[in-house]
Amino acid sequence: MQDLYGVNHYQKIEVETRVSSSNPHSLVTMLFDGLLEKLARATGAIARGNVAEKGQALSASIKIVDGLRASLDYEKGGEIAANLGAMYDYIERRLLEANTQSSSEIVAEVASLIKQIKSGWDAIPTESRGA
Repeated sequence: MQDLYGVNHYQKIEVETRVSSSNPHSLVTMLFDGLLEKLARATGAIARGNVAEKGQALSASIKIVDGLRASLDYEKGGEIAANLGAMYDYIERRLLEANTQSSSEIVAEVASLIKQIKSGWDAIPTESRGA
């Protein structure tokens, strides 16, 4: 148990360090990465029949999607931000369904959507990332 605490503490410090030294683009990238990790955990929990872990992973996923939505600038982002906002709404509804139905297929659908959004985000040229 002590070793697990040490690992968790180290991971928390690592994340805090990465956040404090990151620009906004990198922070959103970290949210995408964290979301994909939580979705993978949910898939594993569903496969193992671990209801508590599934619920925790999907709940954390929904919180991350909320964070992604909060990062949208609807004024500057226009139609793209509006479309992403609608996509995040859809993703949250699907995550709720995945939880109630214990559906790894729905989780896989959401992961695929997030990977597509992340791919577009990652393709933003470096010189445009601060804008």
